[in-house]
Amino acid sequence: MAGENDLIKLYSGRILALAADIPNSDRLEAPAVTVKKRSPLCGSTVTVDVEFEGQTVSAFGQDVKACALGQAAASVIGGAIVGASFDQVKQAQGALQTLLTEGGPPPQAPFEGLEVLRPAKDFKNRHASIMLALDAVVEAIDHYQEQPFQDQTL
Repeated sequence: MAGENDLIKLYSGRILALAADIPNSDRLEAPAVTVKKRSPLCGSTVTVDVEFEGQTVSAFGQDVKACALGQAAASVIGGAIVGASFDQVKQAQGALQTLLTEGGPPPQAPFEGLEVLRPAKDFKNRHASIMLALDAVVEAIDHYQEQPFQDQTL
């Protein structure tokens, strides 16, 4: 069981700084896909607007209503997502999940900044909030690939 010192480490200065400065926090006017995800455990929500060019994310906006950990994850993602390939995003999602559940290696570039969330491994009740932004982008990609020429709000 995690102790008080572990909780203090969890909310490091770096995590709090990321949470305070989330890139791409303005919603897009006419996104190709919008996805809203909510963590049923804590009520955190993330709404992402995504535009695509080929197999890459070309524009991104997000509205984040989450704990500091969810905000920190959204901050790293918001700063790295534009220009990322679909494969990079999906690999980052899997790597972040493995990092949180098994202590695996962090996601590769451009999402390597998610390493800062490693201390959350022992706080399973925070995992869903941390995963929200990446899960929403992967869902947006999946829907886009199913019907790439229609505007979609999910």
